[in-house]
Amino acid sequence: MLYDDEVTRLDGKLPDILPLLRAGARELIEKRGYLSGRRKCGLPMARVVSGWCVFFNDGCVLHRIGAAEGDAFRYKPSICSLFPLDKGADGEWRVRQKGYDGEIWDLFCLDPSASAKPAAESLVAEIALAER
Repeated sequence: MLYDDEVTRLDGKLPDILPLLRAGARELIEKRGYLSGRRKCGLPMARVVSGWCVFFNDGCVLHRIGAAEGDAFRYKPSICSLFPLDKGADGEWRVRQKGYDGEIWDLFCLDPSASAKPAAESLVAEIALAER
């Protein structure tokens, strides 16, 4: 989901983003834009190509561009910047984890057994962002 200010920021940076995308994602964005017709909580969502966000190309292109400019979160939608942190149904922050609390995504990054590093250490930047 993307807020209006995030869309404005992405629109202004799109000429720099496009060359870094996968060919199929770039072609789709050039023809139809990066916003899909899907909505979550009333906000538009980014398009997906071949099961991946259009901004994914060997990692998040938006993260890479922002990091190169000194702020990895500058262009990433807030929902993506906070991942895998999420507010549960009770309103409390939690770390999404494979097999916990109804998590449906089967991603290695959500599997606690994939790393011996505690989430409190590996998610320092995301936790700081959530506290803003």
